[in-house]
Amino acid sequence: MSKIVNKAAIDEDKINLARACIEHRATWMALTYAEMEKAGVDAEKITRAAVRACGNIHGLRFKAQVANPADAAEFKNVFLTTDGIKNFEMDVFGVDKGNIHAEFHYCPLISAWKKLGLDDERIALFCDIAMDGDRGIAESMGLAFDLTDTIAKGCKTCKLHFHK
Repeated sequence: MSKIVNKAAIDEDKINLARACIEHRATWMALTYAEMEKAGVDAEKITRAAVRACGNIHGLRFKAQVANPADAAEFKNVFLTTDGIKNFEMDVFGVDKGNIHAEFHYCPLISAWKKLGLDDERIALFCDIAMDGDRGIAESMGLAFDLTDTIAKGCKTCKLHFHK
């Protein structure tokens, strides 16, 4: 039985539409990964590299949108939008020049992977791979990234910390 609890509390049309798009992305990732495994290639290595590269692209875009890339609070304003916060039901706190702390209470990617019938171990792996996108964003912004608790590992929330 799954130890993952991932229930959405926010039910708004606009947010549900965005979540459906995120689920689509997660489904595509999982199915591509499975096909790579069937083909006998290193699916994890390839997927991690691609997701990290995507994160780097987005991170450079965010960096270009802020006046002072060294200020994590400015990064927060372009990275954690109102809708993005709602999509993942985030609490954002401890924001200053050097830090952003966020806790996700819901994850649409996990929702997609559960709908595919994936086991907890595979979901935890895919979650960590997906977080390579955030690692890439942080890297391009010149920030470090820590991920402690994750919903995919059965925790109540995902705890992220972007910092200098």
